[in-house]
Amino acid sequence: MSIYNSYTQDQMEEHFSNFIIKSVSYSKAALFSRNEKAFEMMNIYGYHSKSSASGVSGNAYHEISHYFKAMQKGIILSLPELESIAFDYIDNVPANKWKLQKTTPTIAEAKIKAVKTTTALLGNFYSEKSIYEDHIAKVLDVEISNTSFLTINGVDIPLPFNTIIDLVIETHEGKIVVIDHKSKNAFSSEEDLRLSIGKQAITYVKAYEAYSGLVVDEVWFCENKYSKNRSGENQLNMFMVALDRDTRALYEDLLYENLKRLIEAVSNPDYVYLINDKDNLVDKAELYDFWAKTRMCEIDEFDIDETEVNKEMVKKRLRKIRDSSTTTISPKIIKKFKSNAASFIKYDLSTLDMEPHQKVEHILKTFGIHTQVAHTFNGYSSNTFLLEVSAGTKIASIQGHKLDIANALNVPNVRIPKDLKVYEGKAYLQIETAKKRDRDLIWSKSELKDQKIPIGKDNFERTLYWDLDNQSTPFVLTCGAAGSGKSVELISIVEYAKLIPEVEQIIILDPKFEFMDYASHEKIEVFNEILAIENKVESLVREMNSLIKAGKKKKILIVFDEFADAIAASRKGKDLDIYSMVQVGNYRPTKDAFGFPVAGPPKMQRQKTGELKSLEENMRIIKQKGRSVGFRGIDATQRASTKIITGDAKVNYSLMICFRVPKEIDSRVVIDDAGAETLAGMGDGLLKTPDSPDLIRFQSFYKPQVQTA
Repeated sequence: MSIYNSYTQDQMEEHFSNFIIKSVSYSKAALFSRNEKAFEMMNIYGYHSKSSASGVSGNAYHEISHYFKAMQKGIILSLPELESIAFDYIDNVPANKWKLQKTTPTIAEAKIKAVKTTTALLGNFYSEKSIYEDHIAKVLDVEISNTSFLTINGVDIPLPFNTIIDLVIETHEGKIVVIDHKSKNAFSSEEDLRLSIGKQAITYVKAYEAYSGLVVDEVWFCENKYSKNRSGENQLNMFMVALDRDTRALYEDLLYENLKRLIEAVSNPDYVYLINDKDNLVDKAELYDFWAKTRMCEIDEFDIDETEVNKEMVKKRLRKIRDSSTTTISPKIIKKFKSNAASFIKYDLSTLDMEPHQKVEHILKTFGIHTQVAHTFNGYSSNTFLLEVSAGTKIASIQGHKLDIANALNVPNVRIPKDLKVYEGKAYLQIETAKKRDRDLIWSKSELKDQKIPIGKDNFERTLYWDLDNQSTPFVLTCGAAGSGKSVELISIVEYAKLIPEVEQIIILDPKFEFMDYASHEKIEVFNEILAIENKVESLVREMNSLIKAGKKKKILIVFDEFADAIAASRKGKDLDIYSMVQVGNYRPTKDAFGFPVAGPPKMQRQKTGELKSLEENMRIIKQKGRSVGFRGIDATQRASTKIITGDAKVNYSLMICFRVPKEIDSRVVIDDAGAETLAGMGDGLLKTPDSPDLIRFQSFYKPQVQTA
């Protein structure tokens, strides 16, 4: 048992403050021993290389974990099912993660190659999976991601180990075996495997034993060769590492040597990481481009993962490196060196010293499409480029290169609206790209105009409104995943609504208890429990009907957060039945004291006498009839559920707002179009409104402190 497992939280925080990274792994140790500068680039500064088509296909091949997960449940997945899962993985790789090469100069071609390679790998696996199945008595674990402190060579390693173990089985002989899947263009030689694979094997063993408490007997490495063997031999090769006491001791000793040097380096903020120019597994130009970047850039220019790296220590280290470099070398010389290095990184415009609009023009010219970026607008979470397209150029051809444009700009995706944008009397093709947030759109009372609630600003600095006085826009639908900015948008709307004298009452239906601070406001009522929400909505229906009969109006704003979850949890079916005691007759007549007949007492029975309307039905009634008496509402949800947001339901929403959602299908459910899956989050949204033929990209307002009084 490692001593670090006994540390308190305070002791652990103090302990981690001494290291520049917060965990180790076999891959980190192997990379450090091979090329220290590459380790620094990837695991400290987050400056990861892009993935080639073969790299992506290798990751997609690891989706065979689903085969073994299904096997645990007694289900056998077919080859088409496995292919579907793997192809989904390839489709979801962001544009700026693809590495373009001479043989695959576009993302479309890289995807084709990745799919082709993955198809070969999965076909090999399915044809020869008996190399696994013949030994399996029981599948114990599949694709375990584990972080734990380990003891290697008798020494407690002071940083926890991150490991991902592909498969653990129990054989028919009762052995516990860890299996690792590998995709290869050519099989590794047995000599190389015997000499080098032991350190990786012992890492898996120590991690799984700490995780499960079981003793591992062997580690198997199964290589799948995607290039076809001309000899007709098997495409899968299983290399088995048996682990007796002496073998364990040998491999632990070898692994400890690497770890000891790595730990010494990451505990020393002044350690100089050396470049290995002989390392053929790392792009040398990329490595030198990174080196120059550390000599001239601020910490925010790097994609540092604060959950894995001590950012404050890196910040101090970077400042010291930069200051010492610029005092001895002219910044102009460093910048020129960086440009030279970047020019050798083929097919990657993101590294070149070009303005974003120049990259857009250049990447399209490489495909024979001549355009000019006439206007550039810097938004809050996104930028907009307006392109003049040459006569004779098909707009659809530009649409087909969206991922290539994104790759050039080093962003996950770009959005190209279907309709042209008319700006200053001229039509342009519009390209929108997410960006790193450099400013916030702060909530301001001055943005409020009469009963027009500001929703946000588009990239052209126009304020977008929800007009509560407009009969044609009474109800709004908004959707967004966690962190997308949905709740911040609702808070902004409530804050503006509080300032509108015509809004007599604000009803907040809040099943997740996120708006409790508003409960004390004189104009606002907050309801949290599902039954309380149902009762309040029912009373609103009654109030609405009374107003209709009396010919009166009352401006009431209904804010319903997480309405899809609330409707799913509300009463349905028999739970809505109303039962009462009903007289169904009389008992047998009796006689009084004088012998005269007396009618028997009434016979009562509990019977269904009616039924309540469901929460969903009452909300639908309010939307259908409420606009005429002044009811206004906004319904928000994280789940783009087609069971709740049906076509019939969307008829009642005149404005639809979609913040970032996980999948394209979620975007289509809410706004009938793709695009919300590419948004940047934190208030970056798309608005569908009857005033515009196309979706409008905007940034929502943010109020730092909510004042409920």
